[in-house]
Amino acid sequence: MQKLLHEGVEVETSVDGFTAVDFPEVSAEKQERRRPAHTVVITHFELARMIERVNRRFVSLLKTELTKLGVEDIGPAQTLVLMAIGDVELTVGELLDRGHYVGSNISYYLKQLTDGGYVDRVASQRDKRSARIRLTEKGERLCASLRNASRTYNHILTRDDDDLRNLEIAYQTLHRLELVWGNAARYGI
Repeated sequence: MQKLLHEGVEVETSVDGFTAVDFPEVSAEKQERRRPAHTVVITHFELARMIERVNRRFVSLLKTELTKLGVEDIGPAQTLVLMAIGDVELTVGELLDRGHYVGSNISYYLKQLTDGGYVDRVASQRDKRSARIRLTEKGERLCASLRNASRTYNHILTRDDDDLRNLEIAYQTLHRLELVWGNAARYGI
């Protein structure tokens, strides 16, 4: 684990501030045509700090969107739970798996969402101890509004095919980090 957290990855930082990992499939000719760059070492700690900063910015953005929509009874954490529920009906266990939440937190969030009229809890026909969760009309409207806002921000972020490709690569890289860090925490290195 120590090695994973302290070993760095070298990337090239170009003059305009964009970074590119030196992939083996990039031809030597293309590498020679790149602008001069300096090397920066990025450790897993720096990656984690960047992810944390991006998360804080996203939470701030969600607060702003909720304020614009006049939503004052729930916050960003509950909003993310609503978005995780989506258009399906599921159990609390399925929601825990889907969002990687802590059990006590999800119970608290679901109580707030139920009290606010965003979520319905329906007792299971087979097992009265188990409940299924689904969005109410109010919850669906809020999620639709947030998806519209998301499309606007996505349009700003992806002005062309290169931007879209970069966003896809960023997502794939973050997904890989999630898997590597999760497996390292679970099974060690």
